[in-house]
Amino acid sequence: MATNLLTPEELTALTEGVMDGSIPVDTGFNTTARVKKHDLASEDSSLGVNITSIDMINERFIRTFRLGLVDMLRTSPKVNPNQVEIVRFGDYLKTLKAPLSVNVVRMNPLRGNCIVVIDPTVVFSSLDSFFGGFGKGVGNLPPGRLFTPTESRIINMILEVFFSSLKDAWSAVIPVEFELVSSEINPQFAQIADENDLVILTRFDAESKLESQGFIDLVYPYASLKPIRERLRSRVQSGDGNEESDKQWRVELEDAVDSASLEARVIMGNIESSFGEIEAMNEGDVLFFKKPEMALLQVNGLPAFDVQVGSVGAQTAVQIERACIPGM
Repeated sequence: MATNLLTPEELTALTEGVMDGSIPVDTGFNTTARVKKHDLASEDSSLGVNITSIDMINERFIRTFRLGLVDMLRTSPKVNPNQVEIVRFGDYLKTLKAPLSVNVVRMNPLRGNCIVVIDPTVVFSSLDSFFGGFGKGVGNLPPGRLFTPTESRIINMILEVFFSSLKDAWSAVIPVEFELVSSEINPQFAQIADENDLVILTRFDAESKLESQGFIDLVYPYASLKPIRERLRSRVQSGDGNEESDKQWRVELEDAVDSASLEARVIMGNIESSFGEIEAMNEGDVLFFKKPEMALLQVNGLPAFDVQVGSVGAQTAVQIERACIPGM
């Protein structure tokens, strides 16, 4: 079989031609294409879940969660969400230090598990508030320190409010149910993903009256939210999609506004005068002014309508001619 291989002399001449530029090398296809490094062992966070939608869910969640804590603790702790982050699960675990209340949670119907991490400061300040204290927190605890039955009960109460609020916040996107799978004090035992897998992290900062600061973390595996990424994206674009709820809210708002009391005043005319002239007036003095074409009806001090003044039977009345247009 014949082969068309270049001789050593031809290879040398070709190399020299490329080096000195006498042989062009940019005559092929896709000469402007650039190579982008891609790691097949990790996911690309630029494709998939829109974290803006998670921010919106967190905003809905935090309002309900605060109210739930007020009912439970009879006090109003400050709880605020931080910006949603996409991080590697291994990097997140490195930031945690036992003991913590680490709760593995099943989020049906989504695949996989998420975790809710509660700082001991939040547990002890909630415990103190529940029994009538001022929300005093706790200092550093030994790594192997377990939660007592009373402390565990407070954790379960916090989780009940947390799950109820989160279920309501997610209802605009997809109906979900939360189920507590297990509880740990060491975050290393809560393996909801591999170390290199991406997770979606939201940290809620909590502060009591005595300025005891702690946190509650909510961590979703990135892969568990990817199947519903289109729903998340559409909710950001079109709102929560609950048109029936919006309609009901609008009707109730109109009913509430309709029963509001307003002061209406009819202005027949205006007279410009000085303080000296007013001071010199006596009983029986007559003031002259040019009667306008129509009187002005003011509502709560704001011009509303041009009216004609007249009477209906024994009653003085006004007839609305036109609405006042701002700037005219």
